[in-house]
Amino acid sequence: MIQKNMSNPISFIYFGTSDFSVTILDELEAGGFLPTLVVTQEDKPQGRHLQITPPPVKVWAEKRNIAVYQPSTLKDGSALAHIRDRAPENGYDVAIVASYGKIIPDDILLLPKRETINVHPSLLPKLRGPSPIVGAILSEEKTGVSIMHLDSEMDHGPIIAQKEVFLEKWPPYLSELQNLLALEGGKLLSKILPDWVAGTIMSKVQEHGDATYTKKVRKTDAEINLSDSPNINLRKIRGYSGWPNAYTFFEHDGKRIRLIIISASIQDEKLVFERVIPEGKREMDFEEFARGLHTTKAL
Repeated sequence: MIQKNMSNPISFIYFGTSDFSVTILDELEAGGFLPTLVVTQEDKPQGRHLQITPPPVKVWAEKRNIAVYQPSTLKDGSALAHIRDRAPENGYDVAIVASYGKIIPDDILLLPKRETINVHPSLLPKLRGPSPIVGAILSEEKTGVSIMHLDSEMDHGPIIAQKEVFLEKWPPYLSELQNLLALEGGKLLSKILPDWVAGTIMSKVQEHGDATYTKKVRKTDAEINLSDSPNINLRKIRGYSGWPNAYTFFEHDGKRIRLIIISASIQDEKLVFERVIPEGKREMDFEEFARGLHTTKAL
């Protein structure tokens, strides 16, 4: 049974949307912390039938009878008014942001007594921007999670705490690294949250000259060039797994066919495809796919 932190309750707003955000909420709850208000993105059409689906954070909050707010934008005065009107008598102690996906204006960032902190899945100042987990898989040999005090610039604020994560095998698949960073980020946040609210923990300015940046992932980024090194292509296959999924093209019987690569490994210094989805077909072992073409030299 979860022991609530009722001796020193903390009132906070939580901005989040994705499964990554939910894992952090789970760790906060395990530490005895529940948000006063959850702000998340709107319900959106998903799947083949475009069924309107709530974001995972909304589902999590509604199961616990926590108030949910889903504005299309936070940039107008109505959002600030809505959030302020739902504050407890003594106001919010802090706001927490984790994989929210919308710009939060300064008037909201500065609203709580201890302002706003963010869980960012990289060792800042490395890998600022929208895709730090993919960026780590593509270009790094290790990564971690940072808790920072948000300011008006992207991933620029001073660091409150950091933790490097350890993986025996690199590169990992995206879901593996994402789950680990969310878990460790939630634990680190739960550990430092009371001290941050109490004002007994200090933040440290980032080394901005060491900053690196990631970009928003596009589907075309995931195309595999078979002339590239096995290591580069393995990183792309694992970094883009889930979405948009790495892919390549090949010629067969005069047709250009798209092949999605679900999993792969390096054996004897060669890239070996393991699970694939041929265009218009189901997922299968690569060996089964190759047999269907009556050749093992298609790629």
